[in-house]
Amino acid sequence: MEPYPKSANKALPLVVVLTLVWGTNWPLFPIAVREVSVWTFRAVSLVGAGLVLLAIARARGESLRIPRAHWGTVLAATVTYLVVWNVASTYSAILIPSGQAAILGFTMPLWAALIAWLFLNQRPTGRVLAALLIGGLGVALLIANGLGAYAKAPLGFALGMLAGLGWAGGTLLLKRKPVPVPSLVLTGWQLLVAAVPLTIAAFAFAEGPWFMPSTTTIAVIAWITLVPMAVGNAAWFAVVGLLPANVAGLSSVMVPVVAMVSGAIVHGEPLGLMQWASMVCCAAGVGLALVQPARRG
Repeated sequence: MEPYPKSANKALPLVVVLTLVWGTNWPLFPIAVREVSVWTFRAVSLVGAGLVLLAIARARGESLRIPRAHWGTVLAATVTYLVVWNVASTYSAILIPSGQAAILGFTMPLWAALIAWLFLNQRPTGRVLAALLIGGLGVALLIANGLGAYAKAPLGFALGMLAGLGWAGGTLLLKRKPVPVPSLVLTGWQLLVAAVPLTIAAFAFAEGPWFMPSTTTIAVIAWITLVPMAVGNAAWFAVVGLLPANVAGLSSVMVPVVAMVSGAIVHGEPLGLMQWASMVCCAAGVGLALVQPARRG
């Protein structure tokens, strides 16, 4: 019998939280950057989320210290995942429909499985491989349905793929060299580290005089900061700590499905037979990877 990750049942509630808060996040990106630049939006949300998580960790009595020997891993994983992801995914969601941008970013499980196999010697079991194929089919159906949007904005397509690749690379760096600190502490520091280059860019690329954005923009950025950025990333790094790299990647495959539904509700983006077929495939892939099979006898 193939080994089954015992921690998968513990990770399942986190995966549900992750799917909901990240999936409903994508349609908000175009609204968040109507009045402010991508750089300003991301700098504000990263700083706010990082400070909130570290404050919660401190209130729980956890040390905020990361051992000096592990800062190299933290920096490398932060740049690869959070810096690349936050810039590339946001611009992609502006250039092409937000649901399609989410789909491209969430090719991450396929990249993660391939890189884990090549560099971490994590050969997927038959169960995980089947889950990858089914989940990959779901993502492929959505990609095929968005070819027209990609043809009109090839840069949006390229940035979406880059976001997924960067996310996979950063995740695998942490799996290869785990950082022995609580997930809230690790996530908080990574968000703050990622905010440094984005804050510099926000000042460097600032256009026009300073102004106070509308109430809608402030509310959307505040929501993204506190829920998808703080809660979502904390849940994600907890999942990464509980599961093998290829299974952790699969846990996110339902997010673009929720993003598609959210995009249809918020922006009137298409939601037809192809999207529903993809939802079935993605749900089946996640279920196969994370739901423990019943024991016989």
